[in-house]
Amino acid sequence: KQVDLVRPKIIVALGKFAVQTLLRSKVPITRLRGVWHDYHGIKLMPTFHPAYLLRNPGDKKLVWEDIKNVLKELKSLSA
Repeated sequence: KQVDLVRPKIIVALGKFAVQTLLRSKVPITRLRGVWHDYHGIKLMPTFHPAYLLRNPGDKKLVWEDIKNVLKELKSLSA
């Protein structure tokens, strides 16, 4: 309901639970992140949860790549 009210251009889903709930998938986040998905006509980018990054700081670079992809997409949608 909340997504329908806001109608965002992009959703960034943080963490396994959020991603698997939105996509209704049991595929591991390690396979879902970094790739655009469709959520009811809205682009969705899965990435790791900040708590995961505290335990696995080596994966911060992957999240940074995901965020850069989101920013690039937002710019293209605004043009």
